[in-house]
Order: sequence, then C-alpha cells, then structure tokens
Amino acid sequence: MKIYDCVQGSPEWHKLRCGVPSASNFDRIVTPKTGQLSKGADDYICELIAGRNADSWPESYVSPAMQNGIDMEPEARAWFAMNTDCEVRKVGWCTTDDGLLGCSPDGLIADSKGVRGGLEIKYPTPKIHVKYMLSGEMPAEYKPQVYGSLVVCDLEFWTFLSYSTQYRPLIYIVIHDDYAKKVRDALAEFKSLYQLALAKFEKVNSAVVCNFVILGERNEGTDHTSGHDAISGITVDAAGQG
Repeated sequence: MKIYDCVQGSPEWHKLRCGVPSASNFDRIVTPKTGQLSKGADDYICELIAGRNADSWPESYVSPAMQNGIDMEPEARAWFAMNTDCEVRKVGWCTTDDGLLGCSPDGLIADSKGVRGGLEIKYPTPKIHVKYMLSGEMPAEYKPQVYGSLVVCDLEFWTFLSYSTQYRPLIYIVIHDDYAKKVRDALAEFKSLYQLALAKFEKVNSAVVCNFVILGERNEGTDHTSGHDAISGITVDAAGQG
C-alpha cells in the first residue's frame, strides 16, 4: 500500500486520482450482489482513459444531504475513535503497490501494532439509517467500495460506519472472506482489461492524425483511378480505409 498525505478534494488529490480506478467507483466494476465483474465496466474504462491527462476538474454536484455528510464526518470519526479506543489517521489517497487501483479512506485505523484497518463513514438520513439497522447487514450498494478499499490497502479489516445523532451508530467490519476474494478477482480482471484498452488507445491515438472509414461501395464508371479521396492528402486503400 502507498499512502499520500493530501487534502481530499484538493488539486493534488485530483491529480493523483487521474486515470486511476477508485473505490468510490468500484460499483461500476463490481456487481454488488455477486461480486463479479460488471457488464458496465467498459464505460468506466473509457472515462478513465479520457481523464488521464486532465489538468482541470469540473466541479461535482454536492447535494445538501452530501454536504451534510461531509460536515458530519469529523464528528463521526471522533466518535469512532473514542468508542473503539483506536487511533484514526486522516489520509488523502491510498493505492496498491503498483499504483493501478486506489481509494480515499475516511481514516486508517491504528493501534499499538500499527495501521490495521480502514474506515468508511456514511451519514444517511434517519430513515435510511433505520433501514440499515433493520436489515442486519451492510448495505449492498457500498460493498464494492468497502471491500474494494480492503483489497486496495491489503489491511486486516475495513469498517463501515453508518453514523447517526438520533439513533445508535451502526458498525460493520469486513475481512478477507469469500466476497473479498471475488472482489479481488474482479478488480484484477478489470485492471488487465484497462491496461489492454489503454495500450490500444495509445497506439491508435499516436498512429494517425485521425481515424475514418469510408462506407458503401464505389459507383461503376466513376473515375477514382488516382486512388485519392476528395479530401486532399487522404489515400483510400482497397479495404476502404485511409
């Protein structure tokens, strides 16, 4: 695991994340219910490739509920540290040793033996928090993010905290179980597909000025003996491609 101490949301943080699959988007790679590779992973690959050379980042929409969660994060982190007798270290960005997968933990959990786990904090509405409490299990929509962070950092455990000021906070701890293995395998497969797609894109992008294909068949009797299309400088080969 590589740890980068930066402020989440800062230009440095955005730059580190450019082109790197991040845990907050792992639900686009891993199907929450099965832990298998998602059929929509290709779309995320294209987005990652397009964002590799970005030098600016559009402002993301932050709803009032999202902002409320951001504002409550320090309180939730302090509550967790006090009630578990653990140190919670703030970090900006973490990656696998090869730098090809990343996550932005809400904290790394440490004790006298060092960093042992990670923390993901959510501050849902009271209604949603009650739903989480009654379900008896971690919300499925967050499983790719939480388990994915565990895989990225390769720590002993990862903690999901649903924090509430009205009701009892809810904690789920995930470890390297069967679902974690499925997520690890899916992320490894995605990594390979991403690298192949990136290599193909770089080859195509650097080979020609532009890509084009001429559709349809030539009309007999039309003079194309010069082998050139009407666009100056473009030669049409027998396969109909420039």
